[in-house]
Amino acid sequence: MKRTLVVVTLFACASFAFAQGPAKDPVATSLRSLLQRSQNNTIGAVEAMPADKFSYKPTPEQMTFAHLVTHIIEFNNSICAKAADVPAPKVEESKESDSKDKLVAAVKASYAFCSEALGKMDDSKLGDSIELFGGHQAPRAMAALIAGSGWADHYATAAMYLRLNGVTPPSAQQKH
Repeated sequence: MKRTLVVVTLFACASFAFAQGPAKDPVATSLRSLLQRSQNNTIGAVEAMPADKFSYKPTPEQMTFAHLVTHIIEFNNSICAKAADVPAPKVEESKESDSKDKLVAAVKASYAFCSEALGKMDDSKLGDSIELFGGHQAPRAMAALIAGSGWADHYATAAMYLRLNGVTPPSAQQKH
């Protein structure tokens, strides 16, 4: 299911990008396109979850919704910095115990950082070797791929949590 969502999303964004004509920086341009969709859906999902459900987790083994939100914040700040070759922002660490308002603001700030960072990105450094996670080296292009797939995974998880709480996810709501 997740792979299908990722493939469909990537295909749709690629189709959109190709319909616009050749891009100077096709990877950076495509990543910015994916960012916009992720930002709209994920921020919408975090805003849609009732504040009293931020401690919800479907099973004892799974993370709480608030933990998912803090993970998204950390992920965005880290992966966008790595993909765009800019410093990560110096921000206060978000905690599961933070209020919904504080977590919503931090998610919005993390997406604003991604938008700013990826706005400066071009494809010229995608072959550079960087440290991703845990000391592992990879080409910078891997950070861009991880960003796109991570955004899809995070939204899919948030959407599932919403549905389990009787809330329709943003991407499933009827457009007016």
